[in-house]
Amino acid sequence: MADDLTGGSAPPALPAIARPPLPGGYYAFGCASFVPLLGIFVGAIAIAIGLSSRKKGGKVLALLGAGGIAFSVILYGSLFYFGFMQRGGVYDGLRAQMAQSTINALVPQIEFYRLQHGTYPPSLDALRKASSAQSMLMTFDPSSLIPRPFYYERIGDDHYYLRGVGPDGKVFTGDDLVPNVDVPDGSRIGLLKQKAH
Repeated sequence: MADDLTGGSAPPALPAIARPPLPGGYYAFGCASFVPLLGIFVGAIAIAIGLSSRKKGGKVLALLGAGGIAFSVILYGSLFYFGFMQRGGVYDGLRAQMAQSTINALVPQIEFYRLQHGTYPPSLDALRKASSAQSMLMTFDPSSLIPRPFYYERIGDDHYYLRGVGPDGKVFTGDDLVPNVDVPDGSRIGLLKQKAH
């Protein structure tokens, strides 16, 4: 009936234009977003390319990039949580071992400062300023939830206290971390392990 009114037949439907697919290298690039460290940057680029592409498979590339970013966020978030936030279990033991070796290694740094300057450093900040970048990390207690410096107090010209304050945050209590360094009688090492009364 419509043909009779218009006086002719309907125009033929145009064939759908097939979009060319993305080359396979783009998908490999999208998969690279799952590589730790690089994944977030590669994933962002894959999302941008995928969303701006008019070729077939652009959305798949964008999804690969988003998946890689999500993987990196979950991976590093988990490592941060289990390494620094969670209390209890094997990670507490590892943090305690790292704190003990760090405070043990800090004693020779303090003694070396005395050899160079003739006196013990007035503070750990002075030791950091006079020493290498490595010493800057060594003055912080890795066992604490929020990084805080070790407790250091110079006593006169010849002695000092060096301790980790422990979970209670108070110095000279039972949970303090003390350097595991042998200081024999008559030694020139100025480390005091017990509070003088």
